[in-house]
Amino acid sequence: MINAEEIEIQNIDHLGIVAGIIDAIGLVETINELIGEEKGEKVSAGHVVKAMILNGLGFVSKPLYMFPKYFETIACEHLIGAGVKPEYLNDDKLGRVMDKLFIKGLDTIFFLIALKAAQKFGVSLSSSHLDSSSMHVHGEYKSSLPEVIFENKQTENTLESEKLAVNSPKEITITYGYSRDHRPDLKQFIIELICSGDGDIPIFLKLASGNQADSLCFGKIAVEYQKQLEVNSLMVADSALYTESNLKLMSDLRWLCRVPLTIKAAQLLISTLPETEFIDTKFPGYRWAAKTVKYAGIEQRWLVVQSQERRESDLHRLSQKITKAESKALLELKKLSQEKFACEADAIKALSKLSKQFKYHQIQSNKVIEIKSKNPDNQVGLSYQITATLSQNESKINTEVLSAGRFIIATNVLEPSQLSNDSMLSEYKAQQSCERGFAFLKDPLFFANSIFLKSPERIEALGMIMGLCLLVYTLAQRQIRFALKESKSTIKNQLGKATDHPTLRWIFQRFQCIHLVEFNNEKHISNWTQERDFILRLFPETCLVYYQLVT
Repeated sequence: MINAEEIEIQNIDHLGIVAGIIDAIGLVETINELIGEEKGEKVSAGHVVKAMILNGLGFVSKPLYMFPKYFETIACEHLIGAGVKPEYLNDDKLGRVMDKLFIKGLDTIFFLIALKAAQKFGVSLSSSHLDSSSMHVHGEYKSSLPEVIFENKQTENTLESEKLAVNSPKEITITYGYSRDHRPDLKQFIIELICSGDGDIPIFLKLASGNQADSLCFGKIAVEYQKQLEVNSLMVADSALYTESNLKLMSDLRWLCRVPLTIKAAQLLISTLPETEFIDTKFPGYRWAAKTVKYAGIEQRWLVVQSQERRESDLHRLSQKITKAESKALLELKKLSQEKFACEADAIKALSKLSKQFKYHQIQSNKVIEIKSKNPDNQVGLSYQITATLSQNESKINTEVLSAGRFIIATNVLEPSQLSNDSMLSEYKAQQSCERGFAFLKDPLFFANSIFLKSPERIEALGMIMGLCLLVYTLAQRQIRFALKESKSTIKNQLGKATDHPTLRWIFQRFQCIHLVEFNNEKHISNWTQERDFILRLFPETCLVYYQLVT
């Protein structure tokens, strides 16, 4: 018989996978080398960051002020490190660590960790995708960074600390700006993100002030990223990158981005290019036409792409706009016909002024009517009214019909042998890697929803931790998908169908209700199954340790 008081049961669930990926990239060691350790501290900065990632990827609504509470039911020492107690992970300790991370340089720390992780997992950086999004916050934010002390130990393996900023970086401004979340009433900050084309792995992450414009910073980000990467990566971005100053700044880089249709040459091209010049692609529903142009003094390839799905959508919206514009124009003409003018010329002038406001219509015919009326002195006076009929402006409408479903992507890689037209379209479509990253960071189940820290510095530090959560998540997801394809294996998805492309969130759900059971000084894993054993062995060996499959 076993006394229940002698048994200790703690949750592990999917967090052993998370902890194993963190160990595989050496995150704890990297943070401790950069930040150092305080004398007599009970838990190191690296272990605090590991705990925050475990909290973030726990997918439970636990704001940071309940951080120790979260770990009371978690196998804290088992997952984080020997001697790490939940009470050690209090808000004061978290705050001090975030302050140190901020002072050392958050974007540089993230880049060093992410680059090391990419090398460890064999992530290809042949293409990189740049984008940004806004994150809204509540309340007031004041700078209140306290003085912190570093006690770095110099070792032979110390990372390139000379790359880190010597002076404390300037905090961002939490303020109003263009909101991607459609919440202009809330203050915000901007997340700038670069992900690999291989597996959506975040390699670069930086927070910026809430009112920063993408077009003013994307070029500088791309150049700085390329210098640190030391790999000739193709930089892919949306139209915010395509400005004259950015293109000149990136003269030594390989880039691919969308051309904004505010550029007259681009607008003219998509509205005049005949259908006969388009050819089919390997992507169903897409056709393209290639052109060589010169813009901002830089020779480049423009690929005019026509999407059938988008074309149908554009034509539907165009039809709605024409109908709405016609109703408005007829109403304006009715109002004008009721006005009286002193002479015929004034009436015609008023009609001409009104017609210039029409986008899809034109005046087909008009008639000026002379009206005689007597004034109180019984004298006859003349006034004039005008009536007109309306017709569609076929020239303007046909231009938009021809433009429907079309957009332009450009690159300075001139040789199709180095970057084919189909590859251009494929790389641009992969720009969704950043969008998936932002969707992850904004998920209500993620602790990004609890951004309440009352200083910009700690908001930035938390943003970097969120980025590390995304890094660990995408690495693990890429790993299991790669392992399944390599072994030509599958697992069942939510519908019970075989897949070799599962989401990591689904994998996490398959690992619910796994516990670490300790009694008689022995540790055991409960609720283990053959399916879980198969899945876990697709991950690095560091993950297996937490489920006692290896020692």
